[in-house]
Amino acid sequence: MGPARDFKDPSLRHKVALMAFLAWVGLGGDGLSSSAYGPEESYRVLGTHSYLGIFLAVATAATVFIISYAYSRIIEHFPTGGGGYLVATKLLGKPAGVLSGSALLVDYALTITTSIAGGGDAVFSLLPLSWQPYKLTAEFVTVVILIVMNLRGLRESVTVLIPIFLLFIVTHVLLIGGGILRYAPHLPAVAHAYQTDFRDGLATLGVVGMLGLFLRAYSMGAGTYTGIEAVSNGLGILREPKVATGKRTMLYMACSLAFTAGGLLICYMLADVRPTEGRTLNAVLANALAGGFRPGGWPLGPIFAWVTIASEAVLLFVAAQTGFIGGPSIMANMAADGWFPRRFAALSDRLTNQNGILLMGAAALATLWYTGGSVSALLVMYSINVFLTFSLSQLGMLRLCKDALRRGARPLRDLTVHGVGFCLCVSILGVMLYEKFREGGWMTVVITSALIAVCVAIHRHYRGVGRMVADFDNQFAKLPDMLRGGPPPPVWDDQKPTAIVLVGSYGGLGLHMLFAVLRLFPQTFHNLVFASVGAIDSQFFKGGDQIKAVTSSTEQMLEKYVAIAAKAGKPAQTASRMGTDVVETASELCLEVFKQHPQSVVFAGTLVFDKPRWWDRFLHNETAYAIQRRLKFGGVPMIILPVVLRVASPVKHEDVPRN
Repeated sequence: MGPARDFKDPSLRHKVALMAFLAWVGLGGDGLSSSAYGPEESYRVLGTHSYLGIFLAVATAATVFIISYAYSRIIEHFPTGGGGYLVATKLLGKPAGVLSGSALLVDYALTITTSIAGGGDAVFSLLPLSWQPYKLTAEFVTVVILIVMNLRGLRESVTVLIPIFLLFIVTHVLLIGGGILRYAPHLPAVAHAYQTDFRDGLATLGVVGMLGLFLRAYSMGAGTYTGIEAVSNGLGILREPKVATGKRTMLYMACSLAFTAGGLLICYMLADVRPTEGRTLNAVLANALAGGFRPGGWPLGPIFAWVTIASEAVLLFVAAQTGFIGGPSIMANMAADGWFPRRFAALSDRLTNQNGILLMGAAALATLWYTGGSVSALLVMYSINVFLTFSLSQLGMLRLCKDALRRGARPLRDLTVHGVGFCLCVSILGVMLYEKFREGGWMTVVITSALIAVCVAIHRHYRGVGRMVADFDNQFAKLPDMLRGGPPPPVWDDQKPTAIVLVGSYGGLGLHMLFAVLRLFPQTFHNLVFASVGAIDSQFFKGGDQIKAVTSSTEQMLEKYVAIAAKAGKPAQTASRMGTDVVETASELCLEVFKQHPQSVVFAGTLVFDKPRWWDRFLHNETAYAIQRRLKFGGVPMIILPVVLRVASPVKHEDVPRN
């Protein structure tokens, strides 16, 4: 969507990457929006024992800071990004990595759906009841709009959301600050009343009962902490220096979330907010403090209350952006490791993970349809995977601390932080599973398990293909040495036919292509042009001069083929180009070479499996056929040679062409 970006521009990465403030908007919306339902969920559990709200507020704010600080340490140790998936993979092994990655993907899809559904509920609560039948349709349209915004470009999608984000911040600072100031003169009386209530509750429930009630309320507010890991997962899209930007973004997120969640819990308690049918607790609080939707009280009270709840509703839409940023990033990392189809690591010409954005959007639409946009059903599914990935990340960091202790280091601070974080996350995860498994949590377990099974099947397929390709490479490894060195190759002649050979890398597949052309057309082609495309993928955002490295390695690879062609008695040249779309870039490169050498034919290879299955085409791009479809409109002839992959298919001596 939109004009292509020039990835060769040295300042491009700086332009498309997000500074700390924009990252706070793009990645912090998920965390802040959770204040619309997280504190309310935990406060409702307290019931008549609202005097525990002060302890709940302190515990919530402390948990936010502990988990945020723990993830800041993860950012320092893993500055290229990847978050929970990379931590689990590197420190706990591949099984833990695919578990964490799959849980994160499901969580990010649910982030989009929950945010959109919650925002829809809030918006339509401000509209006439007769509009309710259109709510689900409006939510579907909103998801589609966000998909289009993200295909347009990451920075553009975040920039559009800045005014909404800032409006939420301002209104909620006024709401919380105004609530505390309003009840400040009555704090001594309120404190005395709560002391009395605390003693009565202790006598009624006992120490164990009160502690159990508090822990259940604390755990049921787990939705408050969703989104904290988003910065470490999306570190690759942040501006250099990434570690400093990531830690600053995490600080912004932690402070804003702790203030909002903790402040709302305190205001609920001070204002003695009670659940009201058809209203969220935040709406009841705004109504009580500012006059709400009724005339009277503060003259601007009704307007302020309406704007506050409206900004909260729209911020939930902003929070969906986190899923579109984090989900494709995790997919790209998993695709690079062979857990996802390779195409999910590719970038579009807008430097977005196009395939990942489309898949996350499709998953969100499917989940929205399945649940009918029910926030309560989505929240049950939502929180489980969040704390599963939290727990794995903290466990991995504890293992890193243990290894540091063995080396004689004393990471006592890290050991304490990650130890406390692990205990908190595992405790909340256990309570969530116990409380919500039968209420719909089982669906999260089923979906995540199914995704893990798919990832494992894909990984096994790629490993099998990798073994066959390695076997193919070994069979062809000695063939260049079997070529008899003769006189120097003849001079390049533009008047004679030229074979343009598309190669992806140096190895058995490329050598098979070269020898097949020489064997099948021994007297036809006088010249050879080895052409290749250097793919710019999601690694572009991880820093370093990837373009220069890819360009250099591509040129060195092509020169190896030129040397072999010389030994075979053929003059050869090279042609290369960098690009994010291999098919489009290769097609343009072939057209350019064809114009220079009109008497030429393009040759490309395609993998053919001994026992093909339906998923082979999906897992392996049909690049050669896609290029052929484009070139035929330019009048460029192209021949696709099959490369059959089978185990232990020996190469015969007579396959080697002779001078």
